[in-house]
Amino acid sequence: MKKNMQKISIIIPVFNEEGSLKELHREISSVAEANQYQVEYVFVDDGSTDRSWSVLSGLADSDSRVLCVRFRRNFGKAAALRAGAETATGSLLVTMDADLQDDPTELPGMLEKLGDDYDLISGWKQVRHDPIGKTAVEGL
Repeated sequence: MKKNMQKISIIIPVFNEEGSLKELHREISSVAEANQYQVEYVFVDDGSTDRSWSVLSGLADSDSRVLCVRFRRNFGKAAALRAGAETATGSLLVTMDADLQDDPTELPGMLEKLGDDYDLISGWKQVRHDPIGKTAVEGL
């Protein structure tokens, strides 16, 4: 079955990302439209203390493809990914960070590999824009 005929669930853990959520939704929507992908967005608010939940609720109100899960406190990225996978209804699962560091335009190239002897595709950031606190190792 062609990738653009299968539903793609994009699982997005969220922790205090109110400023990037609308742009991320717009960028993914643009790629999905251009490639005729059937997508659903599964946002998992991992206990955000900012306005992330309000933004997500607005996206869900305006786009029926947006599903939202809300944790009462921060449980961590692994728990958010699991909840997203359990909520997803698509036959293909894609994980993406909410901070705009994962480029949705990479999606078509990655999805093209599926079926060519690949069951799993993983990308990595060649240029990182993380704050020093995320990349520095304590004690060095």
